[in-house]
Amino acid sequence: MFNTIFGLFSHDIGIDLGTANTLVLVLGKGIVIREPSVVAQHTKTKNILAIGTEAKRMVGKTPASIVAIRPLKNGVISEFDATQAMLAYYINKVHESPKSWFPKIPRPRVAIGIPSGVTEVERRAVADAATSAGAREAYLIEEPMASAIGSGLAIDEPNGICIVDIGGGTTEIAVISLGGIVTSRSIRVAGDGMDQEIINYVRSRYNVVLGERSAEEAKIAAGNAFASLPDKEVIVRGRDLETGLPKSLKLTSSHIREAISGSLNEIVGAISETIEDTPPELVSDISTKGIVLAGGGALLPGLGKLISSETKMPVVIAEDPLTCVVRGCGKVLEDVELLKKVRITGGLN
Repeated sequence: MFNTIFGLFSHDIGIDLGTANTLVLVLGKGIVIREPSVVAQHTKTKNILAIGTEAKRMVGKTPASIVAIRPLKNGVISEFDATQAMLAYYINKVHESPKSWFPKIPRPRVAIGIPSGVTEVERRAVADAATSAGAREAYLIEEPMASAIGSGLAIDEPNGICIVDIGGGTTEIAVISLGGIVTSRSIRVAGDGMDQEIINYVRSRYNVVLGERSAEEAKIAAGNAFASLPDKEVIVRGRDLETGLPKSLKLTSSHIREAISGSLNEIVGAISETIEDTPPELVSDISTKGIVLAGGGALLPGLGKLISSETKMPVVIAEDPLTCVVRGCGKVLEDVELLKKVRITGGLN
């Protein structure tokens, strides 16, 4: 009863707490925050100086007294205090009272998408960070399940659904039927790993060091996953290891595809292994309806063609793949029965 009363006043929140980006959805308002998962912190005092977009602009440009960090690594918390500060900042930002004289709004319920392969300790760290940051209750939802719900897929039907969510730190693969995950894999290979492969490729081939932002921008501008697509070109700027001076290079789509081939092969291999572990009846459903791609990695041109050619199954890109997880978290907060069915931890009073 108290939850119902609180719900009339509080703004329940869905959060996609990603390695690369954090998205926040407020029920009744939609997605209100899309910012990088970056925190700028003073190295001595540990004071938080900037969060999100402002902090990302500092990456690679900070003095010794300031460090710009990603508090999540491979989809799990690596810096608890920084993650708590980031969550508190976003929760307070979307949940503050409209006027100073207005009664204090009750703390919100929060649903957070997390990788399916995390340990119990890692799950508890996310839940503790959310409650410490101001959540009344924190519910954890496995990312592939949240993606499927956010994509509008009928997860309760007795049919096989294969969802692949490629984020910044992890790739989540799951086969879902009758509201549960039948088989799944979570691999720590995703967008960030591709960026690092581009950095390694340019260093070994051209003896030039690129920054993380430059590698990511090159991947977005010219990267693709399938050889038959048109070749694009991008100019990247880094530091020549021999002279120590700035140097510009022209990279083509072929270069970037060669650089990220290791990550692409691991992702395709994990999808194939997941399908191999799936009961034949569900495989038949997937071969008819197709594999659904979500997450930022789904936007890599040609990835769907690559997966389709290797698995011999159709591939569908989810609508607005970047927001599938956070939209799924929002939907489960609106449906008590669905929340009871798919949550990992937390409680309904």
